[in-house]
Amino acid sequence: MEKLIPFYASDLIKITNYRNGEIKFGEKILTVPKDTDIKLFIKNCPAKYVLLGIPEDIGVRANFGRPGTASAWENTLKSIANIQHNRFCKGEELLILGQINVSEEMKAVENLNFHDITDRKKLSDLVVSIDKEVAHIISTVVKSGKKPIIIGGGHNNSYGNIKGTALAKGRPINAINFDAHSDFRILEGRHSGNGFSYAYEEGFLKKYFIFGLHENYTSKKVLSNIRKIEDRVRFNTYDEIAIRKQKNFEKELSQAYEFIRNDYYGIEIDLDAIPNIASSAMTISGFSVERLRQFIHFFGKGQNAAYLHICEGAPDLCEESGNHLIGKLIGYLVTDFMKANNPSEGIINGIEVKL
Repeated sequence: MEKLIPFYASDLIKITNYRNGEIKFGEKILTVPKDTDIKLFIKNCPAKYVLLGIPEDIGVRANFGRPGTASAWENTLKSIANIQHNRFCKGEELLILGQINVSEEMKAVENLNFHDITDRKKLSDLVVSIDKEVAHIISTVVKSGKKPIIIGGGHNNSYGNIKGTALAKGRPINAINFDAHSDFRILEGRHSGNGFSYAYEEGFLKKYFIFGLHENYTSKKVLSNIRKIEDRVRFNTYDEIAIRKQKNFEKELSQAYEFIRNDYYGIEIDLDAIPNIASSAMTISGFSVERLRQFIHFFGKGQNAAYLHICEGAPDLCEESGNHLIGKLIGYLVTDFMKANNPSEGIINGIEVKL
């Protein structure tokens, strides 16, 4: 893991706000000791969840999106460190592994124009480079028997999450994606809009469900392509659930779960599906934060839930007075997953599952 920048105890101390009479997550979270074998530590430490950051927006730029997603990782760490450690969620269940070093790649894109064909090719090549690192680290974490929680970054990193998990498990995996967009676009060079289609084409993604697709922002071609392979790729739309009331949110959760439940699956969360959350493709209409938290709780309970990926949040695009709220939201989502994934909570639709 040459491209990993480990997160140490000294880093955690700097961002934890200590207060008499309280115990913060930052006082209990595990970190990698210096001068230790990282792989061995991951495998042997008592933490069940491993937090990894990918502070980049290269895939977003390659997809004509607004840069800014690189800022979510640091913002999130500060929020998670100051969550209360209590009987509902315990800090020692989480290991902060660190972040992938993408400084060279980020520097390389500073002067690139994503409207220029030649520069877009360079952007895509840089995404491919990051893909390799993501897949390698995720595979290492999953092989160690832990569950990765990945903070992006753009949704291009879904590819590395899926590939890494599939390699570790020795077979293709499924994915459930809470998203306004399919990210199942054509294979035109890697970017944030085709992570799932590349994973599908290369045999790492078996079944894929898109939850809450926005009808206004899904092309006819994508819909046509999905229709041809509906035995493996399905979706519902935000419009038919929340606007026209043709479908029920809770029932749709159950149907999506039935589609993916029989194999390991990744839980993918794109924050551009939530109204007024600063992201590369910010929306004013979509599911509420409460619905998103319910979604993570529901799918996090499944025995085959393999990882959680939260992406596209962009604190740098917020007004300064509110830019901490992205990290606070992600903190809620991380702990929702940890709480749901507790063995005592392993029940879906009355069916007890062993985790």
